[in-house]
Amino acid sequence: MTNPPLRKSLPGIVRWTQRLAPLLVGAAALGAWEWAVRHWSVQRYVIPGPVLIAQTIVERWDELAAAWVVTLKTMALALAAAAVGGAALAAAFTSSRWIEASLFPYAIILQVTPLVAVAPLLAMFLGGHFELVHFLCAWIVAFFPVLSNTAVGLRSADRAHRELFALYGASWWARLRLLLAPSALPYFLAGLRIAGSLSLVGAVVAEFVTGAVGDESGLASQILAGQMRLDTPMVFAALTLVSLTGIVVYFALGLLSWLLLRHWHDSAVR
Repeated sequence: MTNPPLRKSLPGIVRWTQRLAPLLVGAAALGAWEWAVRHWSVQRYVIPGPVLIAQTIVERWDELAAAWVVTLKTMALALAAAAVGGAALAAAFTSSRWIEASLFPYAIILQVTPLVAVAPLLAMFLGGHFELVHFLCAWIVAFFPVLSNTAVGLRSADRAHRELFALYGASWWARLRLLLAPSALPYFLAGLRIAGSLSLVGAVVAEFVTGAVGDESGLASQILAGQMRLDTPMVFAALTLVSLTGIVVYFALGLLSWLLLRHWHDSAVR
């Protein structure tokens, strides 16, 4: 028979195992990667091992940090603009069908147009202001998820509650603040998590396309420069920072969602 104290601790052990599983899988993959590189004596300009990549990040941190700050700044500004603009336009859509019918097709056009086609045009029209081009490209891909999710959330308010507000003659602002916004908040936060990752992708892709240099160069420029010099460890080091940034942003926005919803919404309570 199972020991009673052990039986009580089994659920906790299972939960901790589930939480540690990604770290264990990642550690095993990195260990296999390092072993393969050393075992077959793969040259560093072909594929560097994880240890060499970590050493590159430490030794050349000044270069990487400066580029990282540029990418982070572009991503953060684009995400903030997408959050504010997407939520505001979604509120406008729910207040007027004429506004939605007039503007929603253009929002779809922004979403489906490839960045590799938009970025060179923006760079040409804006006279080489690369920071603004990168911001606009990151904003374009981050804007639509916030807009579409928030619009769905604003329309998802309980019909009985809508009728109650109408019965009492509540103003549009009162309905938005007290009924529609709480209903849309989980949807908005879900769209924000998607937009966080997309804003990083948009910033990196825009840097690739424009090939910005100098103070306007981010991690993508470090990747391009490393490829031209066959400095593969630097390429992987910059890619590692991009990946880690995306992971941190995703979980940070997930934490924000949990903090805002944990007391009342099922998605966070459970």
